[in-house]
Amino acid sequence: MASVLGSLLACGAYVPQLRLPRERIREAMGWLDPPATRAVSGARAICNWDEDALTLAVEAARRCLAAHADASTVQTVGAVILASTTLPFADRSNATLLASALDLPQTTQTLDITGTLRGGVAALAQAARRADGVQTLVVAADARIARPGSPQELEFGAGAAAFAVAPLSHSPEPQSVVAVIHAAAHVSADFVDHYRMSGASFDYSLEERWVRDEGLAKLLPIAIDEVLRNAGLTPADVHHCALPGNATTVKRVLQAAGLTSARLQDNLRADCGDTGTAHPLLMLTGLLEVAAPGENILLAGFGQGIDALLLRIPAGRAMLAQQPLSDTLGRRREETSYTRYLAHGGLLDVDFGMRAERDNRSAHSAAWRKHRQVTGFVGGKCSSCGTVQFPRSRVCVNPECRAPDTQENFRLADTTGRVKTFTEDWQAYSARPPSIYGNIEFEPGGNLLMEITDLDSGALHVGDRVRFVFRIKDVDRIRNFRRYFWKATRI
Repeated sequence: MASVLGSLLACGAYVPQLRLPRERIREAMGWLDPPATRAVSGARAICNWDEDALTLAVEAARRCLAAHADASTVQTVGAVILASTTLPFADRSNATLLASALDLPQTTQTLDITGTLRGGVAALAQAARRADGVQTLVVAADARIARPGSPQELEFGAGAAAFAVAPLSHSPEPQSVVAVIHAAAHVSADFVDHYRMSGASFDYSLEERWVRDEGLAKLLPIAIDEVLRNAGLTPADVHHCALPGNATTVKRVLQAAGLTSARLQDNLRADCGDTGTAHPLLMLTGLLEVAAPGENILLAGFGQGIDALLLRIPAGRAMLAQQPLSDTLGRRREETSYTRYLAHGGLLDVDFGMRAERDNRSAHSAAWRKHRQVTGFVGGKCSSCGTVQFPRSRVCVNPECRAPDTQENFRLADTTGRVKTFTEDWQAYSARPPSIYGNIEFEPGGNLLMEITDLDSGALHVGDRVRFVFRIKDVDRIRNFRRYFWKATRI
Protein backbone atom coordinates (compact mmCIF):
# COMPACT_ATOMS: atom_id res chain seq x y z
CA MET A 1 0.00 0.00 0.00
CA ALA A 2 1.16 3.57 -0.69
CA SER A 3 2.55 5.75 2.10
CA VAL A 4 0.24 7.37 4.64
CA LEU A 5 -0.90 10.98 4.16
CA GLY A 6 -2.10 11.54 7.71
CA SER A 7 -4.17 10.20 10.58
CA LEU A 8 -7.62 10.74 12.05
CA LEU A 9 -7.09 10.98 15.81
CA ALA A 10 -10.70 11.36 16.94
CA CYS A 11 -14.17 12.04 15.58
CA GLY A 12 -17.42 13.59 16.72
CA ALA A 13 -20.93 13.85 15.29
CA TYR A 14 -23.98 15.92 16.05
CA VAL A 15 -27.51 15.73 14.67
CA PRO A 16 -30.09 18.07 16.25
CA GLN A 17 -32.73 16.39 18.37
CA LEU A 18 -35.79 17.60 16.49
CA ARG A 19 -37.20 15.27 13.83
CA LEU A 20 -39.87 16.30 11.35
CA PRO A 21 -41.69 13.22 10.02
CA ARG A 22 -41.96 13.26 6.24
CA GLU A 23 -45.56 12.17 6.55
CA ARG A 24 -46.30 15.46 8.32
CA ILE A 25 -44.80 17.37 5.39
CA ARG A 26 -46.89 15.32 2.97
CA GLU A 27 -50.05 15.97 4.99
CA ALA A 28 -49.44 19.71 4.78
CA MET A 29 -48.22 19.97 1.18
CA GLY A 30 -49.69 16.93 -0.58
CA TRP A 31 -52.39 19.06 -2.21
CA LEU A 32 -49.68 20.61 -4.38
CA ASP A 33 -48.94 17.32 -6.15
CA PRO A 34 -51.85 14.90 -5.65
CA PRO A 35 -50.18 11.97 -7.45
CA ALA A 36 -47.38 12.22 -4.92
CA THR A 37 -49.66 11.86 -1.89
CA ARG A 38 -48.56 8.27 -1.40
CA ALA A 39 -47.14 7.46 2.00
CA VAL A 40 -43.61 8.58 2.75
CA SER A 41 -41.35 7.18 5.46
CA GLY A 42 -38.80 8.39 7.93
CA ALA A 43 -38.04 11.81 9.33
CA ARG A 44 -35.75 14.77 8.76
CA ALA A 45 -33.39 16.17 11.39
CA ILE A 46 -34.21 19.89 11.71
CA CYS A 47 -32.80 22.77 13.74
CA ASN A 48 -34.49 24.27 16.75
CA TRP A 49 -35.00 28.03 16.45
CA ASP A 50 -31.67 28.70 18.21
CA GLU A 51 -29.59 26.30 16.09
CA ASP A 52 -27.78 26.90 12.80
CA ALA A 53 -24.79 25.49 10.95
CA LEU A 54 -22.39 27.21 13.37
CA THR A 55 -23.98 25.86 16.56
CA LEU A 56 -24.10 22.38 15.01
CA ALA A 57 -20.40 22.69 14.20
CA VAL A 58 -19.56 23.73 17.77
CA GLU A 59 -21.34 20.70 19.21
CA ALA A 60 -19.68 18.21 16.82
CA ALA A 61 -16.28 19.78 17.49
CA ARG A 62 -16.76 19.59 21.27
CA ARG A 63 -17.57 15.90 21.01
CA CYS A 64 -14.53 15.30 18.84
CA LEU A 65 -12.21 17.13 21.23
CA ALA A 66 -13.69 15.29 24.21
CA ALA A 67 -12.96 11.96 22.52
CA HIS A 68 -9.49 13.20 21.58
CA ALA A 69 -8.75 14.16 25.18
CA ASP A 70 -9.23 10.53 26.18
CA ALA A 71 -6.69 9.32 23.63
CA SER A 72 -3.22 8.26 24.72
CA THR A 73 -1.54 10.84 22.49
CA VAL A 74 -2.96 14.35 22.77
CA GLN A 75 -1.53 17.24 20.79
CA THR A 76 -2.68 20.82 20.67
CA VAL A 77 -5.02 21.76 17.83
CA GLY A 78 -3.23 24.42 15.80
CA ALA A 79 -5.76 24.97 13.01
CA VAL A 80 -9.53 24.86 12.46
CA ILE A 81 -11.22 24.39 9.09
CA LEU A 82 -15.00 24.83 8.92
CA ALA A 83 -16.74 23.58 5.77
CA SER A 84 -20.36 24.52 5.05
CA THR A 85 -22.66 25.97 2.40
CA THR A 86 -24.97 27.56 5.00
CA LEU A 87 -22.61 29.56 7.20
CA PRO A 88 -24.51 32.28 9.07
CA PHE A 89 -22.01 35.03 8.17
CA ALA A 90 -21.02 35.76 4.57
CA ASP A 91 -18.32 38.24 5.59
CA ARG A 92 -17.13 37.26 9.05
CA SER A 93 -14.87 34.33 9.84
CA ASN A 94 -17.25 31.63 11.03
CA ALA A 95 -14.29 29.33 11.75
CA THR A 96 -12.82 31.96 14.06
CA LEU A 97 -16.12 32.21 15.93
CA LEU A 98 -16.10 28.40 16.18
CA ALA A 99 -12.56 28.46 17.61
CA SER A 100 -13.59 31.15 20.08
CA ALA A 101 -16.55 29.08 21.27
CA LEU A 102 -14.13 26.18 21.83
CA ASP A 103 -11.81 28.59 23.70
CA LEU A 104 -8.85 27.63 21.51
CA PRO A 105 -5.71 29.81 21.64
CA GLN A 106 -5.66 33.01 19.61
CA THR A 107 -2.71 31.58 17.69
CA THR A 108 -5.03 28.97 16.12
CA GLN A 109 -5.21 29.26 12.34
CA THR A 110 -8.80 29.38 11.08
CA LEU A 111 -10.30 28.93 7.63
CA ASP A 112 -13.80 28.76 6.12
CA ILE A 113 -14.48 26.49 3.13
CA THR A 114 -17.76 27.10 1.35
CA GLY A 115 -19.41 26.95 -2.06
CA THR A 116 -19.33 23.16 -2.52
CA LEU A 117 -20.81 20.11 -0.80
CA ARG A 118 -17.47 18.30 -1.10
CA GLY A 119 -15.82 20.87 1.18
CA GLY A 120 -15.63 18.55 4.19
CA VAL A 121 -13.78 15.77 2.35
CA ALA A 122 -11.50 18.32 0.69
CA ALA A 123 -10.68 19.78 4.11
CA LEU A 124 -9.66 16.34 5.42
CA ALA A 125 -7.24 15.93 2.51
CA GLN A 126 -5.86 19.43 3.00
CA ALA A 127 -5.33 18.89 6.73
CA ALA A 128 -3.54 15.58 6.14
CA ARG A 129 -1.13 17.20 3.68
CA ARG A 130 0.07 20.00 5.97
CA ALA A 131 3.85 20.24 5.74
CA ASP A 132 4.30 22.03 9.08
CA GLY A 133 2.95 19.18 11.20
CA VAL A 134 0.13 21.25 12.70
CA GLN A 135 -2.84 19.25 13.91
CA THR A 136 -6.13 20.43 12.37
CA LEU A 137 -9.69 20.25 13.61
CA VAL A 138 -11.85 19.70 10.51
CA VAL A 139 -15.56 20.41 10.97
CA ALA A 140 -18.33 20.16 8.37
CA ALA A 141 -21.87 21.36 9.08
CA ASP A 142 -24.95 22.32 7.14
CA ALA A 143 -28.52 23.36 7.93
CA ARG A 144 -30.06 23.87 4.51
CA ILE A 145 -33.62 25.04 4.08
CA ALA A 146 -35.87 24.09 1.19
CA ARG A 147 -38.81 25.73 -0.52
CA PRO A 148 -42.07 24.35 0.94
CA GLY A 149 -43.52 21.70 -1.34
CA SER A 150 -40.24 21.01 -3.13
CA PRO A 151 -38.64 17.54 -3.32
CA GLN A 152 -35.75 18.92 -1.26
CA GLU A 153 -38.10 19.62 1.63
CA LEU A 154 -38.48 15.87 2.06
CA GLU A 155 -34.76 15.13 1.75
CA PHE A 156 -32.67 17.81 3.47
CA GLY A 157 -31.46 17.25 7.03
CA ALA A 158 -29.24 19.15 9.46
CA GLY A 159 -26.06 17.84 11.02
CA ALA A 160 -22.33 18.16 11.61
CA ALA A 161 -19.22 16.00 11.92
CA ALA A 162 -15.71 16.77 13.16
CA PHE A 163 -12.30 15.10 12.96
CA ALA A 164 -8.94 15.81 14.56
CA VAL A 165 -6.37 15.28 11.81
CA ALA A 166 -2.61 14.89 12.17
CA PRO A 167 -0.37 15.05 9.06
CA LEU A 168 2.11 12.29 8.36
CA SER A 169 5.06 14.10 9.93
CA HIS A 170 3.30 14.17 13.31
CA SER A 171 1.12 11.07 13.19
CA PRO A 172 1.21 8.92 16.35
CA GLU A 173 1.48 5.14 16.38
CA PRO A 174 -1.21 3.58 14.16
CA GLN A 175 -2.72 1.63 17.06
CA SER A 176 -3.68 4.88 18.83
CA VAL A 177 -5.50 6.54 15.92
CA VAL A 178 -9.03 6.12 14.58
CA ALA A 179 -7.99 5.69 10.94
CA VAL A 180 -5.17 6.58 8.59
CA ILE A 181 -5.57 8.37 5.25
CA HIS A 182 -3.56 6.46 2.68
CA ALA A 183 -4.46 8.23 -0.54
CA ALA A 184 -6.51 11.03 -2.07
CA ALA A 185 -7.83 11.82 -5.53
CA HIS A 186 -9.52 14.91 -6.92
CA VAL A 187 -11.69 15.50 -9.96
CA SER A 188 -12.60 19.09 -10.81
CA ALA A 189 -15.64 19.38 -13.08
CA ASP A 190 -18.06 22.28 -13.40
CA PHE A 191 -20.97 19.86 -13.60
CA VAL A 192 -24.00 21.71 -12.25
CA ASP A 193 -26.30 19.36 -10.37
CA HIS A 194 -27.68 22.17 -8.23
CA TYR A 195 -26.78 25.73 -7.32
CA ARG A 196 -27.74 28.62 -5.09
CA MET A 197 -26.91 32.15 -6.16
CA SER A 198 -25.48 34.62 -3.68
CA GLY A 199 -28.29 36.07 -1.59
CA ALA A 200 -30.77 33.33 -2.51
CA SER A 201 -32.42 31.16 0.15
CA PHE A 202 -33.06 27.96 -1.78
CA ASP A 203 -31.11 25.58 -4.00
CA TYR A 204 -32.17 25.12 -7.60
CA SER A 205 -31.79 21.43 -8.40
CA LEU A 206 -31.58 19.91 -11.84
CA GLU A 207 -33.35 16.78 -13.06
CA GLU A 208 -32.40 13.71 -11.04
CA ARG A 209 -31.71 11.47 -14.01
CA TRP A 210 -29.32 14.05 -15.49
CA VAL A 211 -27.38 14.17 -12.22
CA ARG A 212 -27.30 10.40 -11.98
CA ASP A 213 -26.32 9.54 -15.55
CA GLU A 214 -24.03 12.42 -16.46
CA GLY A 215 -22.68 13.32 -13.03
CA LEU A 216 -22.32 10.55 -10.49
CA ALA A 217 -22.17 7.67 -12.99
CA LYS A 218 -19.33 9.28 -14.96
CA LEU A 219 -17.34 11.29 -12.39
CA LEU A 220 -17.33 8.90 -9.44
CA PRO A 221 -15.60 6.05 -11.36
CA ILE A 222 -12.81 8.44 -12.41
CA ALA A 223 -12.15 9.43 -8.78
CA ILE A 224 -12.44 5.83 -7.55
CA ASP A 225 -9.94 4.53 -10.11
CA GLU A 226 -7.50 7.34 -9.27
CA VAL A 227 -7.64 6.96 -5.47
CA LEU A 228 -7.23 3.16 -5.74
CA ARG A 229 -4.24 3.63 -8.02
CA ASN A 230 -2.71 6.17 -5.63
CA ALA A 231 -3.24 3.77 -2.73
CA GLY A 232 -1.88 0.79 -4.60
CA LEU A 233 -5.10 -1.17 -4.09
CA THR A 234 -7.60 -3.06 -6.22
CA PRO A 235 -11.40 -2.80 -5.98
CA ALA A 236 -11.44 -6.09 -4.08
CA ASP A 237 -9.41 -4.46 -1.28
CA VAL A 238 -12.19 -1.99 -0.39
CA HIS A 239 -14.42 -3.16 2.47
CA HIS A 240 -16.63 -0.11 3.13
CA CYS A 241 -17.87 2.88 1.12
CA ALA A 242 -19.35 6.23 2.09
CA LEU A 243 -20.41 7.78 -1.20
CA PRO A 244 -22.85 10.56 -2.15
CA GLY A 245 -26.16 9.92 -3.89
CA ASN A 246 -29.14 7.66 -3.35
CA ALA A 247 -28.49 3.99 -2.64
CA THR A 248 -29.66 2.72 -6.04
CA THR A 249 -27.38 5.06 -8.00
CA VAL A 250 -24.36 4.42 -5.78
CA LYS A 251 -24.79 0.64 -6.05
CA ARG A 252 -24.69 0.92 -9.85
CA VAL A 253 -21.49 2.94 -9.63
CA LEU A 254 -19.90 0.42 -7.27
CA GLN A 255 -20.78 -2.44 -9.59
CA ALA A 256 -19.33 -0.58 -12.58
CA ALA A 257 -16.13 0.12 -10.61
CA GLY A 258 -15.80 -3.51 -9.51
CA LEU A 259 -16.50 -2.78 -5.84
CA THR A 260 -19.04 -5.58 -5.59
CA SER A 261 -17.93 -6.82 -2.17
CA ALA A 262 -17.77 -3.43 -0.45
CA ARG A 263 -20.33 -2.57 2.19
CA LEU A 264 -22.22 0.65 1.42
CA GLN A 265 -22.81 2.83 4.45
CA ASP A 266 -26.44 3.69 5.16
CA ASN A 267 -27.26 7.11 3.67
CA LEU A 268 -29.07 8.14 6.88
CA ARG A 269 -32.28 9.05 5.09
CA ALA A 270 -34.55 7.23 7.53
CA ASP A 271 -33.87 9.39 10.60
CA CYS A 272 -31.74 12.29 9.41
CA GLY A 273 -31.79 13.27 5.75
CA ASP A 274 -29.07 14.67 3.50
CA THR A 275 -26.89 16.96 5.62
CA GLY A 276 -25.06 18.55 2.70
CA THR A 277 -21.39 19.29 3.32
CA ALA A 278 -21.45 17.30 6.54
CA HIS A 279 -22.96 14.18 5.00
CA PRO A 280 -19.86 12.27 3.79
CA LEU A 281 -18.10 12.92 7.11
CA LEU A 282 -21.21 11.99 9.07
CA MET A 283 -21.42 8.72 7.13
CA LEU A 284 -17.73 8.14 7.88
CA THR A 285 -18.33 8.42 11.63
CA GLY A 286 -20.93 5.68 11.24
CA LEU A 287 -18.49 3.45 9.37
CA LEU A 288 -15.83 3.96 12.03
CA GLU A 289 -18.23 2.45 14.55
CA VAL A 290 -18.34 -0.87 12.69
CA ALA A 291 -15.18 -1.14 10.57
CA ALA A 292 -12.69 -3.73 11.80
CA PRO A 293 -8.90 -3.34 12.08
CA GLY A 294 -7.22 -3.83 8.74
CA GLU A 295 -10.27 -2.86 6.67
CA ASN A 296 -10.26 -0.13 4.02
CA ILE A 297 -12.83 2.64 3.60
CA LEU A 298 -13.57 4.63 0.45
CA LEU A 299 -14.92 8.12 1.14
CA ALA A 300 -16.07 10.66 -1.44
CA GLY A 301 -17.67 14.08 -1.60
CA PHE A 302 -19.57 15.35 -4.65
CA GLY A 303 -20.06 18.95 -5.75
CA GLN A 304 -18.74 20.30 -9.05
CA GLY A 305 -16.30 17.44 -9.00
CA ILE A 306 -15.24 14.67 -6.66
CA ASP A 307 -12.84 14.50 -3.71
CA ALA A 308 -12.08 10.91 -2.73
CA LEU A 309 -10.05 9.45 0.14
CA LEU A 310 -8.92 5.94 0.91
CA LEU A 311 -8.71 5.26 4.65
CA ARG A 312 -7.55 2.21 6.56
CA ILE A 313 -8.36 1.06 10.08
CA PRO A 314 -4.98 0.28 11.70
CA ALA A 315 -4.32 -3.27 12.81
CA GLY A 316 -4.71 -3.60 16.55
CA ARG A 317 -6.86 -0.50 16.91
CA ALA A 318 -9.41 -0.84 19.67
CA MET A 319 -13.05 -0.21 18.92
CA LEU A 320 -14.26 3.34 19.51
CA ALA A 321 -15.03 4.02 23.15
CA GLN A 322 -18.14 5.89 22.03
CA GLN A 323 -20.56 5.49 19.14
CA PRO A 324 -20.53 9.07 17.78
CA LEU A 325 -23.25 8.69 15.15
CA SER A 326 -25.46 6.18 16.92
CA ASP A 327 -25.39 8.24 20.13
CA THR A 328 -26.50 11.48 18.49
CA LEU A 329 -29.16 9.81 16.33
CA GLY A 330 -30.55 8.17 19.45
CA ARG A 331 -31.30 11.54 21.07
CA ARG A 332 -34.45 12.61 19.26
CA ARG A 333 -37.86 14.19 19.79
CA GLU A 334 -40.58 14.73 17.23
CA GLU A 335 -41.56 18.11 15.85
CA THR A 336 -45.36 18.01 15.98
CA SER A 337 -46.08 21.27 14.14
CA TYR A 338 -45.30 21.84 10.47
CA THR A 339 -46.01 25.58 10.72
CA ARG A 340 -43.66 25.90 13.71
CA TYR A 341 -40.96 24.25 11.60
CA LEU A 342 -41.61 26.82 8.88
CA ALA A 343 -41.41 29.68 11.37
CA HIS A 344 -38.12 28.49 12.84
CA GLY A 345 -36.62 28.22 9.37
CA GLY A 346 -37.69 31.74 8.43
CA LEU A 347 -40.18 30.34 5.92
CA LEU A 348 -43.26 31.75 7.68
CA ASP A 349 -43.45 35.32 8.94
CA VAL A 350 -45.24 35.01 12.27
CA ASP A 351 -46.69 37.94 14.21
CA PHE A 352 -45.38 37.47 17.76
CA GLY A 353 -47.07 40.67 18.90
CA MET A 354 -45.68 43.69 20.70
CA ARG A 355 -43.59 41.56 23.05
CA ALA A 356 -41.27 40.80 20.12
CA GLU A 357 -40.81 44.48 19.25
CA ARG A 358 -37.45 45.21 20.82
CA ASP A 359 -34.07 46.40 19.63
CA ASN A 360 -31.47 43.64 19.90
CA ARG A 361 -28.50 45.77 18.94
CA SER A 362 -25.15 44.22 19.87
CA ALA A 363 -22.47 46.25 21.63
CA HIS A 364 -19.54 44.92 19.62
CA SER A 365 -16.94 46.71 21.73
CA ALA A 366 -18.19 45.03 24.91
CA ALA A 367 -18.57 41.70 23.10
CA TRP A 368 -14.91 41.84 22.08
CA ARG A 369 -13.64 42.81 25.53
CA LYS A 370 -15.61 39.96 27.09
CA HIS A 371 -15.40 37.43 24.27
CA ARG A 372 -13.88 34.67 26.42
CA GLN A 373 -16.74 35.02 28.90
CA VAL A 374 -19.51 35.33 26.31
CA THR A 375 -18.32 33.09 23.49
CA GLY A 376 -16.01 30.70 25.34
CA PHE A 377 -18.14 30.58 28.54
CA VAL A 378 -15.06 31.11 30.70
CA GLY A 379 -15.71 32.16 34.28
CA GLY A 380 -13.39 32.56 37.23
CA LYS A 381 -12.09 30.39 40.05
CA CYS A 382 -10.62 31.94 43.15
CA SER A 383 -7.08 30.69 43.71
CA SER A 384 -7.45 31.47 47.40
CA CYS A 385 -10.69 29.67 48.35
CA GLY A 386 -11.61 27.74 45.18
CA THR A 387 -14.97 29.46 44.63
CA VAL A 388 -16.23 29.32 41.03
CA GLN A 389 -18.19 32.24 39.65
CA PHE A 390 -19.57 33.69 36.43
CA PRO A 391 -18.81 36.26 35.30
CA ARG A 392 -15.25 36.55 36.47
CA SER A 393 -14.54 39.67 38.57
CA ARG A 394 -11.67 41.26 40.44
CA VAL A 395 -13.08 40.32 43.85
CA CYS A 396 -14.15 36.81 44.91
CA VAL A 397 -17.92 36.55 45.48
CA ASN A 398 -17.48 34.23 48.47
CA PRO A 399 -18.47 36.46 51.46
CA GLU A 400 -15.99 34.59 53.64
CA CYS A 401 -13.14 35.27 51.22
CA ARG A 402 -13.60 38.46 49.17
CA ALA A 403 -9.98 38.20 48.07
CA PRO A 404 -9.01 40.64 45.28
CA ASP A 405 -7.20 39.69 42.06
CA THR A 406 -7.26 35.94 42.73
CA GLN A 407 -9.45 34.90 39.78
CA GLU A 408 -8.10 32.27 37.41
CA ASN A 409 -9.83 31.39 34.14
CA PHE A 410 -12.24 28.48 34.51
CA ARG A 411 -14.15 27.14 31.46
CA LEU A 412 -17.71 26.26 32.39
CA ALA A 413 -18.87 25.05 28.96
CA ASP A 414 -17.58 21.53 29.55
CA THR A 415 -18.95 21.16 33.08
CA THR A 416 -22.42 20.05 34.15
CA GLY A 417 -24.97 21.49 36.53
CA ARG A 418 -28.38 21.07 38.08
CA VAL A 419 -31.62 23.04 38.03
CA LYS A 420 -32.22 24.85 41.33
CA THR A 421 -35.28 26.83 40.20
CA PHE A 422 -36.92 27.48 36.85
CA THR A 423 -39.78 29.37 35.21
CA GLU A 424 -41.94 28.65 32.16
CA ASP A 425 -42.77 32.13 30.93
CA TRP A 426 -45.64 32.34 28.42
CA GLN A 427 -45.67 36.16 28.43
CA ALA A 428 -42.06 36.87 27.42
CA TYR A 429 -41.15 36.59 23.74
CA SER A 430 -39.77 33.25 22.59
CA ALA A 431 -39.57 31.82 19.11
CA ARG A 432 -40.67 28.52 20.66
CA PRO A 433 -42.95 29.33 23.62
CA PRO A 434 -42.72 29.08 26.50
CA SER A 435 -39.46 30.81 27.37
CA ILE A 436 -37.80 28.53 29.92
CA TYR A 437 -35.08 29.88 32.17
CA GLY A 438 -33.82 29.20 35.65
CA ASN A 439 -31.10 29.27 38.27
CA ILE A 440 -28.46 26.73 37.33
CA GLU A 441 -25.93 25.51 39.88
CA PHE A 442 -22.64 24.46 38.29
CA GLU A 443 -21.26 21.12 39.43
CA PRO A 444 -17.90 22.67 40.48
CA GLY A 445 -19.75 25.51 42.24
CA GLY A 446 -21.33 28.81 41.29
CA ASN A 447 -24.76 29.79 39.98
CA LEU A 448 -26.13 31.54 36.92
CA LEU A 449 -29.59 32.49 35.68
CA MET A 450 -29.68 30.86 32.23
CA GLU A 451 -32.01 30.08 29.37
CA ILE A 452 -32.88 26.39 29.03
CA THR A 453 -33.36 24.93 25.57
CA ASP A 454 -34.56 21.77 23.77
CA LEU A 455 -37.44 21.17 26.20
CA ASP A 456 -41.20 21.45 25.89
CA SER A 457 -43.56 22.69 28.56
CA GLY A 458 -43.78 20.36 31.57
CA ALA A 459 -40.61 18.43 30.76
CA LEU A 460 -38.25 20.10 33.26
CA HIS A 461 -38.01 19.49 36.99
CA VAL A 462 -36.03 20.95 39.86
CA GLY A 463 -32.91 18.86 40.39
CA ASP A 464 -32.56 17.81 36.74
CA ARG A 465 -28.95 17.58 35.59
CA VAL A 466 -27.97 19.79 32.67
CA ARG A 467 -25.08 20.36 30.32
CA PHE A 468 -24.32 23.48 28.31
CA VAL A 469 -24.70 24.10 24.58
CA PHE A 470 -23.70 26.98 22.29
CA ARG A 471 -26.80 28.50 20.72
CA ILE A 472 -28.26 31.59 19.09
CA LYS A 473 -29.09 34.08 21.83
CA ASP A 474 -31.15 36.45 19.70
CA VAL A 475 -31.36 37.97 16.23
CA ASP A 476 -31.04 41.66 15.41
CA ARG A 477 -33.36 41.85 12.41
CA ILE A 478 -32.74 45.56 11.90
CA ARG A 479 -28.99 45.12 11.37
CA ASN A 480 -29.16 41.46 10.28
CA PHE A 481 -26.87 40.14 13.02
CA ARG A 482 -26.94 37.06 15.25
CA ARG A 483 -25.67 36.91 18.81
CA TYR A 484 -24.65 33.63 20.42
CA PHE A 485 -24.34 32.48 24.02
CA TRP A 486 -24.50 29.29 26.06
CA LYS A 487 -27.71 27.69 27.30
CA ALA A 488 -28.51 24.79 29.57
CA THR A 489 -30.13 21.60 28.29
CA ARG A 490 -31.20 18.53 30.22
CA ILE A 491 -28.83 15.56 30.16
